[in-house]
Amino acid sequence: MRGQDSDVNARALLCAWRSGDVAARDRLFDLLYGDLRQAAAAMLRGEQGISLSIGDLVNEGVVKLVGLERIDWQDRAHFLALASRMMRRVVIEHIRAKRRNKRDHQRVELQTNIPEARNVDVEDLNHALDRLASIDAERAEIVEMRYFGGMEISDIAVVLDLSESTVKRRWNTARLWLREAMDEQAA
Repeated sequence: MRGQDSDVNARALLCAWRSGDVAARDRLFDLLYGDLRQAAAAMLRGEQGISLSIGDLVNEGVVKLVGLERIDWQDRAHFLALASRMMRRVVIEHIRAKRRNKRDHQRVELQTNIPEARNVDVEDLNHALDRLASIDAERAEIVEMRYFGGMEISDIAVVLDLSESTVKRRWNTARLWLREAMDEQAA
C-alpha cells in the first residue's frame, strides 16, 4: 500500500508507537503488512532448503523489530528498511542453524527481484557485507535495503536523506566491491 496517505498514516502511527501506544503499533503492522510480505518474498524467492514461509519470515522479523530498544522512527521507508534488516538476520540465523543441525554445507542461494543482481550464497554475501560495513557502513546499508529488502532507490534516498543519483552511484560501487570480495572468498 503505497501513496501519500499511507506515508502520512504510517508516520502518525510510528509517532504514536514511539509514545507507547501498542494499538498504534498493531495498526502500523496492519497498514504495512503488504510491504513487509513483499520484502520477505524478495528474500525467499527461489530459495531451496529454507523452510520459512513468507508469513513466518515477516512475523519473526517483526518480533525482532519490536524487541529493539527505542528507535527514533522517521517514516514508512525508515521502518521498512529496518524491518528488512531484521528479516535478513532471521534468514541468516535460519541458514546457520540448519547447517549446524545437518552438518551438510550445501550452498544456499539467495535470489532477488533486483534485475541486475546475480544469485549468490547468502552466507558468503553476509560475510562480505559485514566486511563492507566495517569499511563503509552507508554503502552496506544501501545493499541491505536494496538487495535484502527489495527497496526502490527512491525509498532508500528518503531513508538516508540522499539524492537518488547518489544512492545509485553508491549502490553500483557497493555491488562491484561485494562482487570482488566474494570472488576473492571463492578463490
